[in-house]
Amino acid sequence: MPATSTADDVVDDDDAARLRATAGFVREQDTSVLLSRVLPGLDGPELRALTDQCRFAHAAVLVFPPDEETLRAELAGCGLAGDAPAQPSVVVRQRLADRHGCPAADLDVRILRPVVRGPAGEHRAVEVFALTVPPGSGLSSIAARERRLEHEAHLAFDVLRPDPLVLRGLLATFLRHDAAADGGGYNPHEDGTVFYFTAPAGTKTVYRRVELYAGGDHRDVLKEHLGREAVARRPVEAEPAEVLLRLLTGAWTTQALAACARLRLPEAMNRHTGVGTAALAQAVGAHPQSLATLLRYLAMLGVVSEGPDGFRLTGVGALLDASAPASMHPLALMYGGPFYQSFAHLDHTVRTGQPAFEHLYGENHFDHFVRHPDLAALFDRSMASSSAIFGPLPAHPVLTAAAAAPGRPRTVVDIAGGTGELLALVLDAHPALRGILLERPQVLAAARARLAVTDAGSRCRYQAGDFADVPPGADVYVLSRVLHDWDDERCRSILRHCADAMPSDADLLIVERLLPEDGTPSLATAWDLHMMCNTGGRERTAAHYARLLTDCGLGLVGHEPLPLGARVLHARRS
Repeated sequence: MPATSTADDVVDDDDAARLRATAGFVREQDTSVLLSRVLPGLDGPELRALTDQCRFAHAAVLVFPPDEETLRAELAGCGLAGDAPAQPSVVVRQRLADRHGCPAADLDVRILRPVVRGPAGEHRAVEVFALTVPPGSGLSSIAARERRLEHEAHLAFDVLRPDPLVLRGLLATFLRHDAAADGGGYNPHEDGTVFYFTAPAGTKTVYRRVELYAGGDHRDVLKEHLGREAVARRPVEAEPAEVLLRLLTGAWTTQALAACARLRLPEAMNRHTGVGTAALAQAVGAHPQSLATLLRYLAMLGVVSEGPDGFRLTGVGALLDASAPASMHPLALMYGGPFYQSFAHLDHTVRTGQPAFEHLYGENHFDHFVRHPDLAALFDRSMASSSAIFGPLPAHPVLTAAAAAPGRPRTVVDIAGGTGELLALVLDAHPALRGILLERPQVLAAARARLAVTDAGSRCRYQAGDFADVPPGADVYVLSRVLHDWDDERCRSILRHCADAMPSDADLLIVERLLPEDGTPSLATAWDLHMMCNTGGRERTAAHYARLLTDCGLGLVGHEPLPLGARVLHARRS
């Protein structure tokens, strides 16, 4: 059953909690009642017919144990058979590969089905998909995203008499009640065919995917099902006025999310138990009717879900919980606060070239934050909210080579590294490395407090200063989300300071979003507008960065993808 999880290195206890919640759900459900909640429009005769043809079989959860022993221990700790046999998962492995753009062969996904009993003693199972992710593995970013979004969490019903006629009738019933075809596949290892659906918008469970499982090879029916999915995914051409109206109301979405964060709604909710509007209003100090309107809008966005017992958080909504690891709560406050106000003056920026933030507040955003420490602290926390970008970075060949180099300990310098999230991640992954964090004095205080409680703190030196103070003689230099704050002239100045400090064999890693060369949609395009409006900076193409590097005596070696649309560029002295 979906559960809150946001950090790249989510502890095993989180997977155990998700396993426990899923097992409890499976034990409690009645097939007929559950079908009526999955497809709320079912009438009496149709519900009885459907109940006669299929039965609730399992709920699924995808977990990421560091090793086989931990997985078996977690299963046993949840009252599930720790010795359940495992089979390869062809379908989920391919879905993960497609979502994350990696070879399916690199993903060893297994299925385990430990048995549980339903309320009347029925034979059921918890379907556990397991992808082993050892500490420091390059798969950790995949695990973090999948835990957050719960793509593979679903309900499953076994078809009792899976002949083609019955199967087609069942599929038609689901489609008739607004479930949408959502893939499927044939698993030769167990000779079974799965048909996935996205549940209708009005579904009354927290699960958004439903599986029908039919024993045997039914690839002829599956082909029809996948054809319906392809048709459903074709863009529907809406009226231009409707398209424009939806675009114009985007500001409402930003403020609805910011209001959710300011009211601390996520902290008053959870993923497993619904909470009624009246109780939520009392908990957060809100007007019940007005809160109900906001919750309906948030449900439409997928931030919360509504069921018979009230409203629950989704994986998206859980990221707005200020206490959650890698919480995006600070981002909601920044984008719904000072940056929202400055975007109201975007036309001024377009007319004059002056950042709207500077026009509104009378100074650039860095100087403004210095004079408003609370806002500066919020900005630093908002930058840390996107730390999922850094997940795979410690495995970059430059850093692994530095960590493995013989002789003296190698040093990594994080230039304008904020409160040290990235540097801590690198040092934690590589105990042989030493670090230097170069930042403004007021930021270093927060960085010291954060790193002091980690093993990395004893291997990190803190240096107050600006870009002109880049410490010389280190082995790896890092500029993470820095260059996009500045115009080309200031970027060259920053890069020259780096080049002057770098020994001939040192490496420079630059983390930024890259504008696509062909104009395809990307997060970088949106951030390009944001940087222009608020900092006077810009996003750039890889070729643009290569030219800037060349101007400063550096050469672009290559670039690799990171989560959230970012890339890591590798440069060395020419």
